[in-house]
Amino acid sequence: MTLEAAIKRMNELQSAQHAYDHAMGVLSLDGDTAAPSGSARGRAETMGYLSGVAYKLLINDEVKEALDTILDHKAEVTPEQFRQAELFKESYDDSVRIPVEEYMAYSTLVTTANAVWHEAKEKDDYPAFAPYLEKIITYNRKFAAYKDASKPAYDVLLDGYEKGSSTATLDPFFDLLRVRLAPVIKAVAEKPAPDTSFLHQEYPILTQRVFSDQLMRMMGIPRDRCSIAETEHPFTNSFNKWDVRITTNYCPTDVADSMYSVIHEGGHAIYDLGTADEYQFTNLAGGASMGIHESQSRFYENIIGRSQAFCRALLPVMQQLFPTQMEGVTAEQLYRAVNKAQPSLIRTMADELTYPMHIAIRYEMEKRMISGDVNVNELPAMWNALYKEYLGVTVPCNRDGILQDVHWAGGMIGYFPSYALGSAYGVQMLSAMEKDFDPWPDVEKGNLSRVTAWLGEKIHRHGCFLTPSQVLRNAIGTDFDPACYVDYLTEKFTGLYKL
Repeated sequence: MTLEAAIKRMNELQSAQHAYDHAMGVLSLDGDTAAPSGSARGRAETMGYLSGVAYKLLINDEVKEALDTILDHKAEVTPEQFRQAELFKESYDDSVRIPVEEYMAYSTLVTTANAVWHEAKEKDDYPAFAPYLEKIITYNRKFAAYKDASKPAYDVLLDGYEKGSSTATLDPFFDLLRVRLAPVIKAVAEKPAPDTSFLHQEYPILTQRVFSDQLMRMMGIPRDRCSIAETEHPFTNSFNKWDVRITTNYCPTDVADSMYSVIHEGGHAIYDLGTADEYQFTNLAGGASMGIHESQSRFYENIIGRSQAFCRALLPVMQQLFPTQMEGVTAEQLYRAVNKAQPSLIRTMADELTYPMHIAIRYEMEKRMISGDVNVNELPAMWNALYKEYLGVTVPCNRDGILQDVHWAGGMIGYFPSYALGSAYGVQMLSAMEKDFDPWPDVEKGNLSRVTAWLGEKIHRHGCFLTPSQVLRNAIGTDFDPACYVDYLTEKFTGLYKL
């Protein structure tokens, strides 16, 4: 195959793959937001078929020849073309070992499991979901062995979400978090808690929807390219930089729940909205890794969204929309309330200090479920025991326990550590940003444009063109140091609680 023919074949593959990914993404979004609850069976069949077609687009001899040709002629192609071929070859090498029948069956399974999970969570019925989780675990073990039988299965899964991650790198990371943060969490628990009662009054959902629109405007999210919908477990779908969808879930007696969900998912959206135009409809669009993507959502949610400066900008907006509920509340009271640290049940509602413990629990769960040390029927008891050990809380039901997250229903085993890594990355990104300019005067005015521009230049615009390690180095200018994250949390909550 000539180099010209190889490049043409790769471009055709990219166009077709984007089209199928777009179609399957819309189906998935519809299933989680607007589709009737009984529609999963038909959607699962469609998703299984489309995934099979998408598999065959990539896994064939002609594509392999085209990719090998491009990779053999690095000096004669553009850096972008070489990186595209490199990423496709990684996907090819991972997928070619998986029989197409199993690939299609797994796609059908996770679509069905997602619908079962929604109903099981609503009814607090773990036994209804357990058989699906068991099959998902089995498939993940099998797929990991197909990819690299020489490594522990969980290491292979971790590497799929964050290149280079393994239990060898993550065990010390989570050990550091547990050892260094445990005394801070204990010391905070012995101090008087800030008043949060004003956040737990009756907040009409109709007005909360208006508030979500205001938050998106404050974040600088263009509404002609990004919409918001409602679902049980918030997520973001990006089809291209001109069509990004975020979701949230409203609680009428907890305005902060959706508020920080919108800011978190908005961070994901800003990343995808900021990727370079020339990468759209190619495999260079999107985030460099799950950890890098979560660094952006957690950056906006916590480092910006829970800062004193942002609370000063947020207060007048909330007082205008919720005058009765927010009457007499000061910016300092709001800042302390949204940073209340207390061991809790629900990860997505956890404070910034105890949040890493929620991720550490899931990390331990995943290690053992993939290794086979625990079976699916034992998982709820294990979950409850770890929550008692790590956070000192009693889990009252599976709905607020093992059924609270959608990730395992979607087959995303190995994803959770990305949240903790992303949070840690974000702290060093802030340090690097503050060396270039002081973001806080703008943030206090509700203007995040310079913050987003800096992140856009360092991270967003590069999409997948740079490797995750290159993006991180480009953003922080030094090596990753998780101790910076622990120092940041210790300093912040020492100040908040006057430890």
